[in-house]
Amino acid sequence: MNRKELLAAARPLIELALAEDVGPGDVTTEAAIPEGEVGEAVILAKAHGVLAGLPVAAEAFRRVDGRIACEELARDGEPVAPGDAVAHIAGPLRGILTAERVALNFLARLSGIATLTARYVDAVAPYRAVILDTRKTTPGWRRLEKYAVRCGGGRNHRMGLYDMVLIKDNHIAACGSLAEAVRRVRAVGVKVPIEVEVKNLDELAEALSLGVDRILLDNMDPPTIREAVRLAGGKVPLEASGGVSLASVAEIAACGVDFISIGAITHSAPALDLSLELIS
Repeated sequence: MNRKELLAAARPLIELALAEDVGPGDVTTEAAIPEGEVGEAVILAKAHGVLAGLPVAAEAFRRVDGRIACEELARDGEPVAPGDAVAHIAGPLRGILTAERVALNFLARLSGIATLTARYVDAVAPYRAVILDTRKTTPGWRRLEKYAVRCGGGRNHRMGLYDMVLIKDNHIAACGSLAEAVRRVRAVGVKVPIEVEVKNLDELAEALSLGVDRILLDNMDPPTIREAVRLAGGKVPLEASGGVSLASVAEIAACGVDFISIGAITHSAPALDLSLELIS
């Protein structure tokens, strides 16, 4: 996603956020700050992390007042440390203060996802496994949150229900068998990759016989994952998923899987601590 695409995805969310936060007006700022007063501020990192969403934060300031200039002093995907200035803001002071919280909310949320993703990516660095996200995202925020995953060094799984087939346990139950579910999908001539979910080695053996594009190993323990890798023999990419944590991800990666998908990097990432400080 380039900057133009990122901002196109972000603008409707910025509008909603400002409507929610500002409402009919920022009563504190409008009472305390004279109209026409200008100022400067910096956004500072207060913790170690990976930056994501700085163009979105800059857009929030511009949406409140187009006269506000936001100089980005760092780039998305870069590491930051406590005290690092990541942006310089200058312009009408009322607008800066009114936009402050919305801008920081976007930046902190997305940087938190990038930071947690980077921790998982670092944990599996000695192995072949690629860290993937899932569809466990904040409603409406998916494109932004998946962008943040990429800033942290991870990759995106399917964006939605439309760009990959993923046959899960409920599909199998509804169709009567895994083979029947795959048959039905192929019968309609889908043009996207087909992935199937398996819960044990018997289901894996069946999936291997069907010639699908990827197999998801759901909630398997490391010994079972290792045996699954052996049985697959590199014939089809394997994805481990379910209950993965920072404490367990390296052990799972060491089993030899190609991908590890982790819902926590989007649904449970803590926000990165950032603040806006006036400098004049």
